[in-house]
This record gives sequence, structure tokens and C-alpha cells, in this order.
Amino acid sequence: MALVRVQAERIDFAQAASTLPSNGDFGALVSFTGYCRDEAGRLAALEIEHYPGMAEAQIGKIAQSVAERWPLAGWTIIHRFGKILPGEEIVFVACASQHRQAAFEAASCIMDFMKTEAPFWKREHLVDGSVGAWVEARDTDAAATDRWHRL
Repeated sequence: MALVRVQAERIDFAQAASTLPSNGDFGALVSFTGYCRDEAGRLAALEIEHYPGMAEAQIGKIAQSVAERWPLAGWTIIHRFGKILPGEEIVFVACASQHRQAAFEAASCIMDFMKTEAPFWKREHLVDGSVGAWVEARDTDAAATDRWHRL
């Protein structure tokens, strides 16, 4: 089973995990949830924009590429958009495989590539009422993605 969804609503973790096969095809399920940080109390919200249709398609391509590298029985990827408050979830990735190492590596690889290749843009809304600039990509994100090319 492969599920990719981009949504404004909060993520229902139980429902998201239940989309994966339950017929004994896998022995490991690894999930990752990314949350909005409050950035030491200065962040009121994180605004996330996306390119509708293209974001889902790109995430699907990333997941399919990862599934060609590791034997996945299925995956669920849900990414939110809109204004997200500190403490709320932004992204959920779950990968199912016969063995835990493949599930761990696949989930990590998907997250790294989503950070650099999925069409999302982030802007900070600060507690003082100001709106920050769009958040720039980090060199550490590119380095994390690059390591998968070398493995």
C-alpha cells in the first residue's frame, strides 16, 4: 500500500498507520513525525505553502525511488500545509518492510529527499506579530540528501 497526502488538517496517526498492509507481509514498521518547534518561544506559527498536485507527485516519486532501493511492503506519507502552531505535527512518514533496517533507512531517506526536493515553502510568523521572510534551504539538508547518493 502506498499513500501520499498533503493536507491542512491535523494528522490522525492511528488512521495513517492503519493504511499500511496488515496481512503479515512485513515484520517492521518505522514511523517518523516532524513537529513545529517554537524556536525558543519566538515563533507563533509556521506557514507552509505548497504547489498542489506537484507536491504529491514529487513525494510519490521520492517514495517510489526509495522503494526501488529498499524492499518496502508499503508506506504512508502525510505532509501538512497552512499555518501550523508550535507543538503541532508537520509531517508523518511510515515505512513497512520485512526487516527493521530497511524500514529505518527508507523512512530517513524519504525525509531527507522531501526536505530538498518536495515543493514546499516555509515562512515564520513571530509572537511579536511580525512575519518573517521565507525560510532558506539549509546546507545541512543538502548534505543529508547527498549522503544517500554516496551509499
